[in-house]
Amino acid sequence: MHIPDGFLDAKTCLGTGCLAVAGLTWATRQVQARWNERTVPLIGVMAAFLFAGQTVNFPIASGTSGHLLGGVLAAMFLGPYGAAIALSTVLVVQSFLFQDGGVTALGANITNMGLVASFGGYAICRALRRCWPGRRGAVLSASVAAWASVVLAAAACALELAAAGTIPLRTVLPAMTLTHAVIGLGEAVITAAVVSFILQVRPDLVFEPGEVYLDVSALKPLIGCGLLAALGVALLLRPLASTLPDGLESVGVRLEFLRRATHWMAAPLADYEVPGVAGSWLGGWLAVGIGVMLTFGLGWAIARWMRRPRPNVDGR
Repeated sequence: MHIPDGFLDAKTCLGTGCLAVAGLTWATRQVQARWNERTVPLIGVMAAFLFAGQTVNFPIASGTSGHLLGGVLAAMFLGPYGAAIALSTVLVVQSFLFQDGGVTALGANITNMGLVASFGGYAICRALRRCWPGRRGAVLSASVAAWASVVLAAAACALELAAAGTIPLRTVLPAMTLTHAVIGLGEAVITAAVVSFILQVRPDLVFEPGEVYLDVSALKPLIGCGLLAALGVALLLRPLASTLPDGLESVGVRLEFLRRATHWMAAPLADYEVPGVAGSWLGGWLAVGIGVMLTFGLGWAIARWMRRPRPNVDGR
């Protein structure tokens, strides 16, 4: 669902960019207001895991593939505000380093996948948990909300394409939502599996509004285990990833607007390949491994930056 350069006009890129900045500013303030000692490691680890998960496409019907979006999955452990920041970190690395999502469309991609999927999906999850209590209810709520978050993000993408004059809304909205409704089934399964596992081994990691976590030492092993899990997903499953076009590309082919895609700038690891060994298994593995570590580092750095105390009103 990563919108490339060329799909959106200047006004739509500017408008979604403003929405993304406003949304992330609000999310940052909410994270700072709810700060606890688990925030730094979890944002970094979750960003790395989401990056790894998004490199592994799974095939669906009609010659199309999908991949993990991760808005609800991240929100289950970071809350919606932290999830938006973690996903935005992933999208920035993908755009500038791997040419996965356009630089000019970065605001739109952050709005759709970082904000709409995280906040919309989490709101649905919280509403469902009131009806389905307990661990099984948490897993079921997360899976349904994860499916819905993919459809919501796809609908937002369709609205942007229509607003830019790329394709009429009556044509693109049903195509995007129906295609991603199928992709969302994979999202639901992955989210349910991860949430179910964590609830069994580390239920304290699941986000609950108002809780305070003070046992910092218990979180230290999480960093190494989380990075190993992210690298394992990327390196072991990457060779099995589908090469079929993803949901947006498939819709673009069918509706004949994929040819509008351009690249505003060259990326050093475009198409997840390392120059010099491009086209080999080593090139793909090195690129994904670099991406996982850089995403973790950037997420960690952003979280540490947010930890800084804000100045008083008088500037002291």
